[in-house]
Amino acid sequence: MTHLSASARRDARTISALAKPRGAGHTCAMYAAKTQNNALAALLIGLATAFIAAATLMAKALGTDSFGAPLNPLQISHGRFLFAFLGIGAVALVLRPRLGQVHLGLHLARTACGWGGITLMFAAVAFVPLADATAISFLNPVFAMILAIPLLGERPGPVRWGAAAMAFLGALILLRPTPESFQPAALFALGAALVLGLELIFIKKLSRRENPFQILIFNNGVGLILASLAVLWVWSAPTPAQWLLLAGVGLSMAAAQAFFVNGMARAEASFVAPFSYATLIFAALYDLLFFGVLPDAVSVLGAGIILAGAILLALREARARPVSPRPPTAV
Repeated sequence: MTHLSASARRDARTISALAKPRGAGHTCAMYAAKTQNNALAALLIGLATAFIAAATLMAKALGTDSFGAPLNPLQISHGRFLFAFLGIGAVALVLRPRLGQVHLGLHLARTACGWGGITLMFAAVAFVPLADATAISFLNPVFAMILAIPLLGERPGPVRWGAAAMAFLGALILLRPTPESFQPAALFALGAALVLGLELIFIKKLSRRENPFQILIFNNGVGLILASLAVLWVWSAPTPAQWLLLAGVGLSMAAAQAFFVNGMARAEASFVAPFSYATLIFAALYDLLFFGVLPDAVSVLGAGIILAGAILLALREARARPVSPRPPTAV
Protein backbone atom coordinates (compact mmCIF):
# COMPACT_ATOMS: atom_id res chain seq x y z
CA MET A 1 0.00 0.00 0.00
CA THR A 2 1.04 3.57 -0.01
CA HIS A 3 2.67 3.09 3.37
CA LEU A 4 4.86 0.50 1.70
CA SER A 5 6.61 3.18 -0.33
CA ALA A 6 7.76 4.99 2.78
CA SER A 7 8.72 1.77 4.55
CA ALA A 8 10.57 0.41 1.54
CA ARG A 9 12.42 3.68 1.01
CA ARG A 10 13.52 3.66 4.64
CA ASP A 11 14.67 0.02 4.41
CA ALA A 12 16.42 0.50 1.09
CA ARG A 13 18.31 3.62 2.15
CA THR A 14 19.88 1.70 5.02
CA ILE A 15 20.88 -1.48 3.22
CA SER A 16 24.49 -0.41 2.85
CA ALA A 17 24.88 0.27 6.56
CA LEU A 18 23.21 -3.03 7.41
CA ALA A 19 25.37 -5.30 5.30
CA LYS A 20 27.91 -7.53 7.03
CA PRO A 21 31.48 -6.32 7.44
CA ARG A 22 33.63 -6.57 4.36
CA GLY A 23 34.91 -10.04 3.83
CA ALA A 24 31.92 -11.74 5.46
CA GLY A 25 30.09 -14.05 3.11
CA HIS A 26 26.41 -13.95 2.26
CA THR A 27 24.30 -16.53 0.53
CA CYS A 28 21.52 -14.03 -0.22
CA ALA A 29 21.60 -12.08 -3.50
CA MET A 30 20.27 -9.16 -1.54
CA TYR A 31 23.80 -8.25 -0.55
CA ALA A 32 25.31 -8.24 -4.04
CA ALA A 33 26.59 -4.83 -5.13
CA LYS A 34 24.56 -3.19 -7.90
CA THR A 35 25.75 -0.74 -10.54
CA GLN A 36 24.23 2.72 -10.31
CA ASN A 37 21.72 3.19 -13.12
CA ASN A 38 19.28 6.12 -12.90
CA ALA A 39 17.14 5.00 -15.83
CA LEU A 40 16.70 1.50 -14.43
CA ALA A 41 16.05 2.91 -10.96
CA ALA A 42 13.29 5.15 -12.29
CA LEU A 43 11.73 2.19 -14.12
CA LEU A 44 11.83 -0.03 -11.03
CA ILE A 45 10.30 2.66 -8.82
CA GLY A 46 7.63 3.27 -11.44
CA LEU A 47 6.76 -0.43 -11.46
CA ALA A 48 6.62 -0.43 -7.67
CA THR A 49 4.16 2.46 -7.59
CA ALA A 50 1.99 0.74 -10.20
CA PHE A 51 1.82 -2.37 -8.01
CA ILE A 52 1.07 -0.32 -4.90
CA ALA A 53 -1.83 1.46 -6.61
CA ALA A 54 -3.05 -1.87 -8.01
CA ALA A 55 -3.10 -3.38 -4.52
CA THR A 56 -5.10 -0.40 -3.27
CA LEU A 57 -7.50 -0.73 -6.19
CA MET A 58 -8.11 -4.40 -5.41
CA ALA A 59 -8.62 -3.53 -1.75
CA LYS A 60 -11.23 -0.99 -2.78
CA ALA A 61 -13.01 -3.58 -4.93
CA LEU A 62 -13.02 -5.99 -1.98
CA GLY A 63 -14.48 -3.31 0.29
CA THR A 64 -17.39 -2.69 -2.07
CA ASP A 65 -19.96 -5.04 -3.60
CA SER A 66 -18.08 -5.34 -6.90
CA PHE A 67 -17.35 -9.07 -6.49
CA GLY A 68 -19.77 -10.14 -3.76
CA ALA A 69 -20.66 -8.91 -0.28
CA PRO A 70 -18.11 -6.30 0.86
CA LEU A 71 -15.32 -7.69 3.01
CA ASN A 72 -14.38 -6.10 6.32
CA PRO A 73 -11.10 -4.11 6.18
CA LEU A 74 -9.69 -6.50 8.80
CA GLN A 75 -10.25 -9.39 6.41
CA ILE A 76 -8.64 -7.53 3.54
CA SER A 77 -5.55 -6.73 5.61
CA HIS A 78 -5.42 -10.41 6.62
CA GLY A 79 -5.27 -11.37 2.95
CA ARG A 80 -2.57 -8.78 2.37
CA PHE A 81 -0.31 -10.27 5.07
CA LEU A 82 -1.16 -13.88 4.27
CA PHE A 83 -0.25 -13.81 0.61
CA ALA A 84 2.65 -11.37 1.03
CA PHE A 85 4.15 -13.69 3.63
CA LEU A 86 3.73 -16.68 1.32
CA GLY A 87 5.41 -14.81 -1.53
CA ILE A 88 8.29 -13.50 0.58
CA GLY A 89 8.65 -16.87 2.29
CA ALA A 90 9.06 -18.53 -1.10
CA VAL A 91 11.82 -16.06 -1.96
CA ALA A 92 13.50 -16.74 1.39
CA LEU A 93 13.51 -20.48 0.70
CA VAL A 94 15.37 -19.83 -2.56
CA LEU A 95 17.80 -17.16 -1.33
CA ARG A 96 18.31 -18.67 2.15
CA PRO A 97 19.28 -15.37 3.81
CA ARG A 98 21.23 -15.44 7.06
CA LEU A 99 19.25 -14.08 9.99
CA GLY A 100 20.81 -12.24 12.90
CA GLN A 101 19.56 -11.21 16.32
CA VAL A 102 15.82 -10.51 16.38
CA HIS A 103 14.49 -7.51 18.33
CA LEU A 104 11.01 -8.87 18.89
CA GLY A 105 9.65 -5.86 20.80
CA LEU A 106 10.48 -3.48 17.96
CA HIS A 107 9.04 -5.90 15.42
CA LEU A 108 5.80 -6.13 17.36
CA ALA A 109 5.52 -2.34 17.65
CA ARG A 110 6.41 -1.73 14.00
CA THR A 111 4.06 -4.42 12.69
CA ALA A 112 1.16 -3.40 14.93
CA CYS A 113 1.42 0.11 13.49
CA GLY A 114 1.74 -1.19 9.93
CA TRP A 115 -1.22 -3.54 10.32
CA GLY A 116 -3.36 -0.82 11.91
CA GLY A 117 -2.42 1.72 9.27
CA ILE A 118 -3.08 -0.55 6.33
CA THR A 119 -6.44 -1.60 7.79
CA LEU A 120 -7.47 2.05 8.17
CA MET A 121 -6.36 2.70 4.60
CA PHE A 122 -8.44 -0.21 3.29
CA ALA A 123 -11.43 1.18 5.20
CA ALA A 124 -10.90 4.61 3.64
CA VAL A 125 -10.63 3.55 0.00
CA ALA A 126 -13.99 1.77 0.16
CA PHE A 127 -15.72 5.14 0.61
CA VAL A 128 -13.54 7.92 -0.79
CA PRO A 129 -11.83 8.32 -4.17
CA LEU A 130 -8.69 6.23 -4.47
CA ALA A 131 -6.56 9.23 -5.44
CA ASP A 132 -7.76 11.27 -2.43
CA ALA A 133 -7.00 8.51 0.07
CA THR A 134 -3.62 7.90 -1.55
CA ALA A 135 -2.71 11.58 -1.41
CA ILE A 136 -3.68 11.87 2.26
CA SER A 137 -1.58 8.80 3.06
CA PHE A 138 1.48 10.69 1.77
CA LEU A 139 1.38 12.57 5.06
CA ASN A 140 3.04 9.62 6.80
CA PRO A 141 6.62 10.95 6.41
CA VAL A 142 5.39 14.30 7.76
CA PHE A 143 3.91 12.63 10.83
CA ALA A 144 7.14 10.63 11.17
CA MET A 145 9.13 13.87 11.17
CA ILE A 146 6.95 15.31 13.93
CA LEU A 147 6.96 12.11 16.01
CA ALA A 148 10.75 11.90 15.70
CA ILE A 149 11.04 15.05 17.85
CA PRO A 150 9.91 13.41 21.13
CA LEU A 151 10.79 9.80 20.22
CA LEU A 152 14.20 10.21 18.55
CA GLY A 153 15.26 13.65 19.74
CA GLU A 154 15.48 15.04 16.21
CA ARG A 155 15.19 18.77 15.52
CA PRO A 156 13.64 19.59 12.13
CA GLY A 157 14.78 22.78 10.45
CA PRO A 158 12.66 25.47 8.79
CA VAL A 159 12.64 23.70 5.40
CA ARG A 160 11.17 20.54 6.92
CA TRP A 161 8.57 22.50 8.89
CA GLY A 162 7.66 24.40 5.72
CA ALA A 163 7.24 21.12 3.82
CA ALA A 164 5.07 19.75 6.62
CA ALA A 165 2.87 22.85 6.60
CA MET A 166 2.37 22.52 2.84
CA ALA A 167 1.39 18.87 3.14
CA PHE A 168 -1.08 19.56 5.95
CA LEU A 169 -2.64 22.37 3.94
CA GLY A 170 -3.16 19.97 1.05
CA ALA A 171 -4.72 17.40 3.38
CA LEU A 172 -7.08 20.03 4.79
CA ILE A 173 -8.23 20.82 1.25
CA LEU A 174 -8.79 17.13 0.48
CA LEU A 175 -10.79 16.63 3.68
CA ARG A 176 -13.24 19.28 2.43
CA PRO A 177 -14.14 20.50 5.95
CA THR A 178 -17.61 21.87 5.16
CA PRO A 179 -20.95 20.34 6.16
CA GLU A 180 -21.89 19.83 2.53
CA SER A 181 -18.75 18.10 1.29
CA PHE A 182 -16.98 16.61 4.33
CA GLN A 183 -16.24 12.88 3.96
CA PRO A 184 -15.95 11.23 7.40
CA ALA A 185 -14.27 8.22 5.80
CA ALA A 186 -11.38 10.48 4.77
CA LEU A 187 -10.44 10.57 8.45
CA PHE A 188 -9.55 6.88 8.11
CA ALA A 189 -6.88 7.84 5.57
CA LEU A 190 -5.64 10.60 7.87
CA GLY A 191 -5.50 8.12 10.76
CA ALA A 192 -3.63 5.68 8.53
CA ALA A 193 -1.02 8.34 7.74
CA LEU A 194 -0.56 9.07 11.45
CA VAL A 195 -0.15 5.42 12.45
CA LEU A 196 2.12 4.68 9.50
CA GLY A 197 4.21 7.70 10.44
CA LEU A 198 4.74 6.09 13.83
CA GLU A 199 5.66 2.87 12.02
CA LEU A 200 8.49 4.73 10.27
CA ILE A 201 9.96 5.57 13.67
CA PHE A 202 10.14 1.88 14.59
CA ILE A 203 11.53 1.02 11.14
CA LYS A 204 14.30 3.54 11.75
CA LYS A 205 15.10 1.90 15.09
CA LEU A 206 15.03 -1.58 13.54
CA SER A 207 17.15 -0.57 10.56
CA ARG A 208 20.03 0.20 12.93
CA ARG A 209 19.95 -3.33 14.29
CA GLU A 210 18.80 -5.77 11.59
CA ASN A 211 19.13 -6.22 7.84
CA PRO A 212 16.17 -5.23 5.60
CA PHE A 213 15.31 -8.74 4.40
CA GLN A 214 15.08 -9.96 7.98
CA ILE A 215 12.90 -6.98 8.83
CA LEU A 216 10.69 -7.76 5.84
CA ILE A 217 10.26 -11.42 6.78
CA PHE A 218 9.41 -10.73 10.40
CA ASN A 219 7.13 -7.82 9.51
CA ASN A 220 4.96 -10.02 7.33
CA GLY A 221 5.15 -13.01 9.67
CA VAL A 222 4.16 -11.06 12.79
CA GLY A 223 1.62 -9.12 10.73
CA LEU A 224 0.02 -12.37 9.62
CA ILE A 225 -0.34 -13.49 13.25
CA LEU A 226 -1.94 -10.19 14.31
CA ALA A 227 -4.22 -10.10 11.27
CA SER A 228 -5.27 -13.74 11.79
CA LEU A 229 -6.32 -13.04 15.39
CA ALA A 230 -8.26 -9.91 14.40
CA VAL A 231 -10.05 -11.48 11.43
CA LEU A 232 -11.61 -14.22 13.58
CA TRP A 233 -14.23 -11.70 14.75
CA VAL A 234 -15.33 -10.56 11.28
CA TRP A 235 -14.55 -13.51 9.01
CA SER A 236 -16.93 -14.26 6.14
CA ALA A 237 -16.30 -16.72 3.33
CA PRO A 238 -14.89 -14.86 0.31
CA THR A 239 -16.12 -15.69 -3.18
CA PRO A 240 -13.59 -17.27 -5.59
CA ALA A 241 -13.11 -13.87 -7.22
CA GLN A 242 -12.47 -12.28 -3.83
CA TRP A 243 -9.87 -14.93 -3.00
CA LEU A 244 -8.05 -14.03 -6.21
CA LEU A 245 -8.19 -10.34 -5.32
CA LEU A 246 -6.91 -11.03 -1.79
CA ALA A 247 -3.99 -12.92 -3.31
CA GLY A 248 -3.46 -10.05 -5.71
CA VAL A 249 -3.30 -7.52 -2.85
CA GLY A 250 -0.67 -9.51 -0.95
CA LEU A 251 1.49 -10.49 -3.91
CA SER A 252 1.33 -6.98 -5.38
CA MET A 253 2.59 -5.54 -2.11
CA ALA A 254 5.43 -8.06 -1.97
CA ALA A 255 6.39 -7.32 -5.58
CA ALA A 256 6.23 -3.57 -4.97
CA GLN A 257 8.61 -3.77 -2.04
CA ALA A 258 11.08 -5.82 -4.06
CA PHE A 259 10.99 -3.26 -6.89
CA PHE A 260 11.40 -0.40 -4.41
CA VAL A 261 14.39 -1.88 -2.66
CA ASN A 262 16.13 -2.64 -5.94
CA GLY A 263 15.30 0.75 -7.42
CA MET A 264 16.60 2.59 -4.37
CA ALA A 265 19.80 0.55 -4.53
CA ARG A 266 20.58 1.80 -8.03
CA ALA A 267 20.27 5.57 -7.62
CA GLU A 268 20.59 8.37 -5.11
CA ALA A 269 17.53 8.94 -2.92
CA SER A 270 17.30 12.56 -4.12
CA PHE A 271 16.87 11.29 -7.70
CA VAL A 272 14.41 8.51 -6.87
CA ALA A 273 12.17 10.39 -4.41
CA PRO A 274 9.94 12.20 -6.95
CA PHE A 275 9.30 8.96 -8.89
CA SER A 276 8.05 7.25 -5.74
CA TYR A 277 5.01 9.53 -5.66
CA ALA A 278 3.77 8.26 -9.03
CA THR A 279 1.46 6.05 -6.96
CA LEU A 280 -0.99 8.95 -7.01
CA ILE A 281 -1.02 9.01 -10.82
CA PHE A 282 -1.70 5.29 -11.04
CA ALA A 283 -4.35 5.50 -8.30
CA ALA A 284 -6.22 8.23 -10.18
CA LEU A 285 -5.91 6.31 -13.46
CA TYR A 286 -7.14 3.03 -11.96
CA ASP A 287 -10.03 4.79 -10.19
CA LEU A 288 -11.08 6.33 -13.51
CA LEU A 289 -10.77 3.11 -15.52
CA PHE A 290 -12.43 0.73 -13.06
CA PHE A 291 -14.79 2.92 -11.01
CA GLY A 292 -15.36 5.86 -13.35
CA VAL A 293 -14.16 8.35 -10.73
CA LEU A 294 -12.57 11.47 -12.20
CA PRO A 295 -10.64 13.71 -9.76
CA ASP A 296 -12.25 17.15 -9.41
CA ALA A 297 -10.44 20.47 -9.08
CA VAL A 298 -10.37 20.25 -5.27
CA SER A 299 -8.75 16.80 -5.40
CA VAL A 300 -6.13 17.95 -7.90
CA LEU A 301 -5.30 21.06 -5.86
CA GLY A 302 -5.07 19.24 -2.52
CA ALA A 303 -3.09 16.33 -3.93
CA GLY A 304 -0.71 18.71 -5.72
CA ILE A 305 0.05 20.63 -2.52
CA ILE A 306 0.60 17.42 -0.53
CA LEU A 307 2.92 16.09 -3.24
CA ALA A 308 4.90 19.33 -3.29
CA GLY A 309 5.37 19.22 0.48
CA ALA A 310 6.19 15.50 0.55
CA ILE A 311 8.73 15.75 -2.27
CA LEU A 312 10.36 18.80 -0.67
CA LEU A 313 10.66 16.88 2.60
CA ALA A 314 12.08 13.80 0.84
CA LEU A 315 14.67 15.85 -1.06
CA ARG A 316 15.68 17.74 2.10
CA GLU A 317 16.19 14.48 4.01
CA ALA A 318 18.14 12.94 1.13
CA ARG A 319 20.55 15.88 0.98
CA ALA A 320 20.95 16.00 4.74
CA ARG A 321 21.76 12.29 4.99
CA PRO A 322 25.48 11.45 5.08
CA VAL A 323 26.70 9.38 2.15
CA SER A 324 27.72 5.85 3.07
CA PRO A 325 31.10 4.69 1.72
CA ARG A 326 29.71 1.18 1.29
CA PRO A 327 28.38 0.04 -2.09
CA PRO A 328 24.58 -0.13 -2.42
CA THR A 329 22.90 -3.49 -2.51
CA ALA A 330 19.66 -4.93 -3.78
CA VAL A 331 17.46 -7.97 -3.64
